[in-house]
Amino acid sequence: MVEDNDAMPWLLPAPADFRARLKALDAPDEAELRRLSSYALDVGQLGRLSKVVSSQYDALRASSGLSALRLGLVSSHTTDYILDALPATALRHGILLSCTTTPYGQVAQSVMDPSSALAGQVDVVLFALDPYMLGLAAPRLNGDEGAAAVDSAIAMMKSLCEGTRHVIGAACALTTLPLPADPLFGDLDARTPGTPRWMIGRYNERLAAEVLGPGDLLIDVAALASSVGLANWHDARVWHSGKLPFALEFTPIYADHVCRVLGAFRGKARKCLVLDLDNTLWGGVIGDDGLDGIKIGQGSAAGEAHAAIQAYALSLRERGVILAVCSKNDEANARQPFREHPEVILKEEHFAVFVANWSDKAGNLRTIAATLNIGVDALVFLDDNPAERAIVRQTLPEVAVPEVGDDPATYVGAVARAGWFEANAFSDDDRKRAEYYSSNSARLSAQQSITNMEDYLLSLDMVAMIGPFDEVNRARITQLVNKSNQFNLTTRRYNEAEIAAFQADPQKFTVQARLADRFGDNGLISVVVFDIGPEVWSCDTWLMSCRVLGRRMEEAVLAYVVRAASAAGALRLRGTYLPTKKNGLVEKHFEKLGFSLVQSLDGGGTVWELNIEDFAAPDLPIRIEPIQGVASEPTSKEPGPALEMST
Repeated sequence: MVEDNDAMPWLLPAPADFRARLKALDAPDEAELRRLSSYALDVGQLGRLSKVVSSQYDALRASSGLSALRLGLVSSHTTDYILDALPATALRHGILLSCTTTPYGQVAQSVMDPSSALAGQVDVVLFALDPYMLGLAAPRLNGDEGAAAVDSAIAMMKSLCEGTRHVIGAACALTTLPLPADPLFGDLDARTPGTPRWMIGRYNERLAAEVLGPGDLLIDVAALASSVGLANWHDARVWHSGKLPFALEFTPIYADHVCRVLGAFRGKARKCLVLDLDNTLWGGVIGDDGLDGIKIGQGSAAGEAHAAIQAYALSLRERGVILAVCSKNDEANARQPFREHPEVILKEEHFAVFVANWSDKAGNLRTIAATLNIGVDALVFLDDNPAERAIVRQTLPEVAVPEVGDDPATYVGAVARAGWFEANAFSDDDRKRAEYYSSNSARLSAQQSITNMEDYLLSLDMVAMIGPFDEVNRARITQLVNKSNQFNLTTRRYNEAEIAAFQADPQKFTVQARLADRFGDNGLISVVVFDIGPEVWSCDTWLMSCRVLGRRMEEAVLAYVVRAASAAGALRLRGTYLPTKKNGLVEKHFEKLGFSLVQSLDGGGTVWELNIEDFAAPDLPIRIEPIQGVASEPTSKEPGPALEMST
């Protein structure tokens, strides 16, 4: 039997007092709940923690920094144990999860019937189906029977997904099928049409290529099962006795894979890998052993292992993960290997923030997050020192801290397999994100040399590109909508299909904005949606990346909206602020833009209005251009009144 911590070794084993700590939670305590969820819990422990989460759901939703998500589970096998594990596991990935299930085996009815319990009640539908239900479990060796079986299974999944999108109004989460553990021909199975291995392999390929739609999610259960071993994953005893699709002990890691994908869907994937230096990026202590004494690169197993850590970190940066340093060290010593050691792969310019001092690491992690304008829950901290890991876990339970041993050869796996950097999509903006944050360091240096803010903004030579939503940037727009928390007036979440619907709806006015300057491109930084009325345009969504705070982009966007609304004959703009735990930053957003307060809402929300005829176009230090590839009228090419922008 595989122990839970063997399947997820990056997590600490559950503490001996787990049950006592759980019983002591007589009031919602997000920090303690997240601490408890961060352990490698077994099925029973996950179930008990999930009960607490469910009992405190309303209070947690009102007060915590967790992102709420409603999941519908449609299955062709027993899933009670999975349902018990999901809410607790979701905490580990920043999600407050509520689950709705449908009757056993009622797959088509669950998503095709408008009276289904899922209709309008869930954000995502997870299809937990098996090869038996899909007709792929038994050999089909006559003629084209195998190919026809795969065609039929793919057609069924297309139909189920169409129903989910149009009847239920939710995104689809599809799962690949694990390959069978027991061969028919042996090694010939994979290339013999009609064997279960052949059919399932082709089904998995086509599922991703043909069925998965914009905004849908893919959970690669086939890869998960292979990683733990197919003979371990499949348990004929539990299938025959209770229709459990895999061995019970793998429930925690299955739930973790589901929840890490849901976390990425809600923008909760981590953004920054923070690295210790001594005995993490190299072997030895630079301050004691000197440049020639540290182990890195070819020549020793330890040196190669540390080089592999650096190479993996660089690969993460190339896909958009921000890198930072947090080390107890003299700064000059800490920087020396990056500048002078020939085997060091990472260089100083690869780090957006470099903190080397003798202060406590928890405090330094807060500083790193604040410098990057991201939450501490966006950090993953890799450190070889168990004492430092323990302090960070206790002080900052939101930070992901992989458990690692003494062997640096295991460090890459601990970070890679934990799923903290899970992604549902990969865009050009994702690829450039690390560069965006690194460029901010240069901007901060420039700001420190210019004391006048107006002169500083002019010195940036900013160019804003503003236009309506388009297909090219739709995935990135969806990503920003689902992960922006601080500068977000209503924090409404939409999937990619809903974003596409906004784009096509003549009663929606959509805005995407990018910003570049002399230091580089900041990428897509703002998304705005207004509901168009005959006299009043109402703001549904207004969000902006915090990395461009203070650059006056919100004024440029407002001027763009005002011009369009005025041309359409509208008299007023209306904006709503709905407070969350994280968006206090924008409480006065509409007031600063010249709106007047017209209503106070229960819970601290506010409603504001702007008379369009009273709006005076600001003189902005930003040149405005249209979004490339999006049709628009000629625009202003020089800094000046923003009303010269195109609609």
